[in-house]
Amino acid sequence: MHLTKLSEAFLRSAAYERRFLAKNHWDFSMVVWIPLATVLLIWWIFSQTQITDLPIGVIDQDNSAVANTAVRYLEASPTLTVRQLYYSQADAEAAILQRDIYAVVIIPEDFSRNILSSQPAPLTLQVNAQYGTHSGIIQAGVQAVASTLSAGVEIKRLVKQGVAPSQAMTAYAPISVQRISLFNAATNYQQFLASTVIPALLHILAMVIGATTIGRELRDKNIGRWYRFIDTGKPNLTLSRASETSSSLSTKQNSSYNKASSNAKMPNSVSLSVLVFGLLGKYFWPILAYSLWSALILWLATSNQNINITSLMAVYAGFLCLMVLSFWLGAIFTLNSFSLRMGLSTTGFISAPSYAFAGVTFPYIAISDSAQYWSNALPLTHYLKLHIAQLQMQAPIAISLPIVYGLTLAVIIALVLAALLTKRALAHPERWGAR
Repeated sequence: MHLTKLSEAFLRSAAYERRFLAKNHWDFSMVVWIPLATVLLIWWIFSQTQITDLPIGVIDQDNSAVANTAVRYLEASPTLTVRQLYYSQADAEAAILQRDIYAVVIIPEDFSRNILSSQPAPLTLQVNAQYGTHSGIIQAGVQAVASTLSAGVEIKRLVKQGVAPSQAMTAYAPISVQRISLFNAATNYQQFLASTVIPALLHILAMVIGATTIGRELRDKNIGRWYRFIDTGKPNLTLSRASETSSSLSTKQNSSYNKASSNAKMPNSVSLSVLVFGLLGKYFWPILAYSLWSALILWLATSNQNINITSLMAVYAGFLCLMVLSFWLGAIFTLNSFSLRMGLSTTGFISAPSYAFAGVTFPYIAISDSAQYWSNALPLTHYLKLHIAQLQMQAPIAISLPIVYGLTLAVIIALVLAALLTKRALAHPERWGAR
């Protein structure tokens, strides 16, 4: 009998929320259309998986054959493209400020003469380091061009002195570096950034939904009405009058809610188990929708990879736990403050910068100790460790299972805490209605 009552509380709460979402298009969009648009937009932004043809400028003050060869090498580099030859440094700096180019290579006077006389002949690279990714790729490309050009000149000089070409190559570079990329060898930015940025954005949206779903009941003084409905089924909020249109019903329903709830009082008794199942029903539709978006993201991220099914299941379980935990955290922050505004502010403060602390774009070991403590407290950090280990590094599943267990435990604890805070909120009707 008790299980029947709990299941009825779940179904009533789910029906209550479905009816609300059907009549409030903005809240429905937060559950369905906005996360779907976010996933597709970010994936489209990174549809070009590699960065190529970054525009640079060249100031050729030498105008020699060797300088022309250097310009051709720069243009032939897959990561660079010579947008324009400039004749003054002021014009080049103006182009950098206008973002027509991101760097300028200066070939100094007497460049070829210094090379022929075996004197230093440096190329000067002025790069806009404000854009870290751009500047790093440009520096690597120009360095590769300079090394290739330098090697060609030196080997050619040694051959003219009678050294065999193979010996000349060895003499020029007796020690070489063999670089092997263990993971993401193709430097695929879609795999590296898009598949990790999307969970971070959905984490933000999920926390906002978590805050607003329960927060609007507090704001509109309907939380007592909601609990009585899921506990007893009265009043029957799932029925609608056939004579009312959907638009007029939405307006009148909201106004009648506010009038009726102004006199709302605390329920006589509150069952924690009913609250737990009621919250599960209230968040059933967001959980269902975000489980679909989680599957979509993993399908996009692994469509061109051969991923072990156990790894994929572990990542999906961790992703789903992250989304559900985000819902409960948003609810906890709102219920704790009795204010939807404070709940949304707290969720934004915690979730918005969480990607910066996750160790994806900035090395985790390079941040301060206090920042590491904060990073370890954020659920997104642990999920991204799981995501990268299993989908990008293809690590053994045993390494990441503790993260899945930890996220699952956090979901259960957060649900119970949200239910306890809801029970506390029901005990203080004088604090309902805070904006």
